[in-house]
Amino acid sequence: MDISTLANLINAIAVTAGVIFAATQIRYYRQRRRRDAMLELVRSFQSPAFTSALRRVLSLPDGADAQKIREVLGPDGEDAVYLVALTWESIGVLLFRRELTLDLIDDFFSGPIVLSWKKLRVYSDEWRRTLDRETFSEWFHWLAERMMDREKLAPPVPAYIAHRRWREARRR
Repeated sequence: MDISTLANLINAIAVTAGVIFAATQIRYYRQRRRRDAMLELVRSFQSPAFTSALRRVLSLPDGADAQKIREVLGPDGEDAVYLVALTWESIGVLLFRRELTLDLIDDFFSGPIVLSWKKLRVYSDEWRRTLDRETFSEWFHWLAERMMDREKLAPPVPAYIAHRRWREARRR
């Protein structure tokens, strides 16, 4: 083998190694980005303001309109509704843009999303008419429908039942 052939071989190996390294780094970056998005999602859900707002929204009767929300939750009740709706709206956008997975959202929030939508659907429709803006709570609506579609295919099973045979991985 002459020196020119050896140089070409070394060059080909170096380029191949570079491509493999770059692909590995891209994959790692995507996993890290998804994990960071998941952690941010959990943090947003664990804020005292959101927890309080969600509890208040879930205390509403199904199909509450603006009048009922003011009656049940008081003068600042719509602030709680907005916080919950905007949080679900943000999660809907992140899911649509594939920054989060439906499985992840289902594991964390399927119940609260579906229940919130049952409480707030009439309110959202009312505000769409009032504002003459069909895009009000559009991603919350879309997300709730995705979760309900999923539940039609497979009813939700609590984790303590679905994963009762789960065991910790063996330590080495």
